[in-house]
Amino acid sequence: MTNQEKLNADYEKEQLESRKNFSLKRLYGYALPHWKKFLFVILLIIITTGLTLVQPKLIQLLIDNQFPVLSDQTVSSAEQNLAVSATIKIALIYLGTLFFAFLTDYGQAYLLQATGQEILRKIRQNLYNHILHLPTSFFDHYPLGSLVTRVTNDTETLNEMFTSVLSNIIRNIFHLGGIIIIMFLLNYKLALLVLFLLPLIIFISIVFRKAIRKVYFAQRRVLALINTKLSENISGMRTIQIFDRKKQTEKEFNQVNQEYLDLSRKEVKYFSIYRPSIEVIQSLGIAALIWFGSKGNMQGLISFGVLYAFINYIQRFFRPIFELSETFNLIQSAVTSTSRIFHLLDEPIESVGGNLRISKYGLKGEIEFKNVWFAYNEGEWVLKDVSFKVEPGQFVAFVGATGAGKSTIMHLICRFYDVNRGQILIDGHDIKEYNISDLRRTIGVVQQDVFIYSGSIADNITLNRENVDYKAARKAASLVNADHFINKLPQRYREYVTERGSTLSAGQRQLLSFARTIAAQPSILVLDEATANIDTETELLIQDAIRNMARQRSMLAVAHRISTIADADNIIVLHQGRLAEQGTKDELLTKDGLFKVLYELQFSQIFK
Repeated sequence: MTNQEKLNADYEKEQLESRKNFSLKRLYGYALPHWKKFLFVILLIIITTGLTLVQPKLIQLLIDNQFPVLSDQTVSSAEQNLAVSATIKIALIYLGTLFFAFLTDYGQAYLLQATGQEILRKIRQNLYNHILHLPTSFFDHYPLGSLVTRVTNDTETLNEMFTSVLSNIIRNIFHLGGIIIIMFLLNYKLALLVLFLLPLIIFISIVFRKAIRKVYFAQRRVLALINTKLSENISGMRTIQIFDRKKQTEKEFNQVNQEYLDLSRKEVKYFSIYRPSIEVIQSLGIAALIWFGSKGNMQGLISFGVLYAFINYIQRFFRPIFELSETFNLIQSAVTSTSRIFHLLDEPIESVGGNLRISKYGLKGEIEFKNVWFAYNEGEWVLKDVSFKVEPGQFVAFVGATGAGKSTIMHLICRFYDVNRGQILIDGHDIKEYNISDLRRTIGVVQQDVFIYSGSIADNITLNRENVDYKAARKAASLVNADHFINKLPQRYREYVTERGSTLSAGQRQLLSFARTIAAQPSILVLDEATANIDTETELLIQDAIRNMARQRSMLAVAHRISTIADADNIIVLHQGRLAEQGTKDELLTKDGLFKVLYELQFSQIFK
């Protein structure tokens, strides 16, 4: 199965699950605090609808009652003056309906948009907060582009549900209901003639709805693929350029983009068939009205004003149907987006851990693994019955081949994942007993891949943490030797760096990461291959920084370079998920074990 086919399958599965999770009650829960505003909006819509629907009636009164008098030369001047006065009065009332309809329409549109934005802000904030609290394992399998779509596209689509879609539905329902009532009051026979067209309209709309729904869901699937590919390709732009994959990447994106274009054309095709079909029915209705109405007018059964009003009302009658059909894709979009948002909100958040709190003085730093088994995927064991102990203040290093389970141990200590079997103890307590926020605040982690935020050097060290101020940032930078290059920058600690730190070298970024971690004064320090991408000169600085950081705290380090962990109190060698051997560097070199092989291979390459 190709990557795109997998994404398609994941999307289809997600759609099925998201539709199961869709609940109008949950959506109403966001709107409920604003029920007074929505009630006032409905009132304004009713007033606007009433004002617009009375306008054809005013014209009908003018045609039937005043025009005959004004055009009749036999009536007295007094009667003509009364007709002129009545005509002016009706004209002023008509202008009044236009003015007040404008005010009420503006009021409901503004209030609905403002309320919709408030609801949208809350939904987007809840969604973002939920993502922040999802476990690390969730991000291992969830495409980044899909998450971005949830927070941006889906929430914006949902905003249309509370603004244009909601107002259109309410307005059009009242509009249709009002027109039907007025037409029956004017002439029930002509009204029945118009209603005979409804079954045909309903049938065409149902067929259209079924066809357009399939197209719409396919569009959402392809749009998710487009967002995912954009996110992946922009993030990996350097790799694309290094390996000259621009043509292949362009071709892959073009295929998905073309699929979206084909679906959009199909959508346009369905709409181009549906709207003219409704217009044909509208024309047939008007033709039938003119035929029967003119016959009734000649026989004196129907006035010309009533016939005019009916033609006007039938045109207005089909306008809401057009609008409802055109907003159908928005309704489907909003329903799907709501389902997708709730599907993500239903993802279980990370556990807060136990009730055991850690004091402000931190931990002693005693760590013990007891017969730990762990697998990312069921049955594929990464760690197998691993047991070891780290004494407080001890520097313990982990070495081994790629895939031996070194980084996994670091992830388990930070409780990014939970063990499948066995137990991890910190200061004699099971790691699950600790509050997870306290635990991670007390454990400092330096990773191989350093993320630099856009902002100043100082901001990248403090990260706006309450317990890390500017003074602590400078002290930490000095401790890890990062101040060597910071003081050479034009603005020093105020120097602005771009996102990902493209203006800094790999070693400088790593030193910033050391400073960022040590600034919070953690009780336990974890170095996860933090020296993998640095030059020899920076390595010497980092070795000195490691010695400084190891004072008065427990430190665990994963390193491929044995030179960086030569001073470790204990070196644990892992092989295929099991603990192969452990001891100091000198002790391990006296044995003919795996460490000696790794040591001799590494240093033989250096001096070759």
